[in-house]
Amino acid sequence: MVKLKKDTLIVVTDSEKALFLRNLTDHANPYLEVRDQEVQYNPSDMEQSANRPGRMPDTGSGQRSALDDTDWHELAKDRFARDLADKLYTEAHKGAFDELVLVASPQVLGVLREALHIEVLNRLVMDIPKTLTNHPVHEIEEIVKKEMDAG
Repeated sequence: MVKLKKDTLIVVTDSEKALFLRNLTDHANPYLEVRDQEVQYNPSDMEQSANRPGRMPDTGSGQRSALDDTDWHELAKDRFARDLADKLYTEAHKGAFDELVLVASPQVLGVLREALHIEVLNRLVMDIPKTLTNHPVHEIEEIVKKEMDAG
């Protein structure tokens, strides 16, 4: 069973939004307060693409093959997670938190874990592979408590 200390930082994120919460208690029932949030505007790939996919000559006479276009929407999602990892490193380096809980979708959690600096990973006490960014804080508290009891 994991017990969250007072002032533990809980980051609830998906690929476009991050909530920064602090635990205000020092016992088994977390009481979370929103301290900050970041939102990235990330329109669909179709809105971000400037051109139609390119074409290149193929081996046959007069034949051309289509090229896959860059998926700007997916790139922005990965960039958001990497930028979040950089922000957490900066905050850890400043001493802004001693313990960290990450709550993110499995895909985002994977990108985050790859991008997190060792200084942040050493403060990570729990990660929860769920998408909760649009849940009210009291529901996030309940889910974090269930995960603490299970862990």
